[in-house]
Amino acid sequence: MIAIVDYGAGNVRSVQKALAFVGAAAQLTADADEIRAASRVVFPGQGHFGQAMARLHSTGLDAVLKEVVAAQTPFLGICLGLQLLFDGSDEAPGVPGLGLLRGRCVRFEAPRKVPQIGWNAVRATQPGSCLDPVLAAEHQHFYFVHSYHVQATNLEHVVGVADYAGDFTAAVRHGSLFAAQFHPEKSGQAGLALLRSWLQGDASC
Repeated sequence: MIAIVDYGAGNVRSVQKALAFVGAAAQLTADADEIRAASRVVFPGQGHFGQAMARLHSTGLDAVLKEVVAAQTPFLGICLGLQLLFDGSDEAPGVPGLGLLRGRCVRFEAPRKVPQIGWNAVRATQPGSCLDPVLAAEHQHFYFVHSYHVQATNLEHVVGVADYAGDFTAAVRHGSLFAAQFHPEKSGQAGLALLRSWLQGDASC
């Protein structure tokens, strides 16, 4: 069973519909046991970093997410679901993130328009992720909606970047964890291709 973590942060049903379109049945759930037992876990999100972390703490799902990542369950983070994996964000000073990856989210600065909304090209910076076959097929453009971006401490975890008046982190990978700042479910054929690639990949995608 593929579990989509439903913690009240984001349009989870659009993610579910995109997965169904590529032939994968996924269940929306906030149940800890179902998430632990899932063969793959999707962690979407949009909204405020601090509010999202508060919901995860109040439901105990923060600990569950750490468990499934530690167990090397294939894991896909999307948008805010990428940012929450890191140590914290300037959007919510003093609020710790999940701390699964080292680094911090910072706000885009001038001359960038905030938020970044729309299509942007992604290019790979490390080989071997589920981005590779997508970008090789000339599906390079994905849909972004965000005001903050990750500054990763370990650049080996960054597998994709995009240019918005300077490069920023678009995708990360560590072990069985893959996460994207963009929205695959809103990225047309490129996003669907990425979901297929993630579903077909092994735990090291």
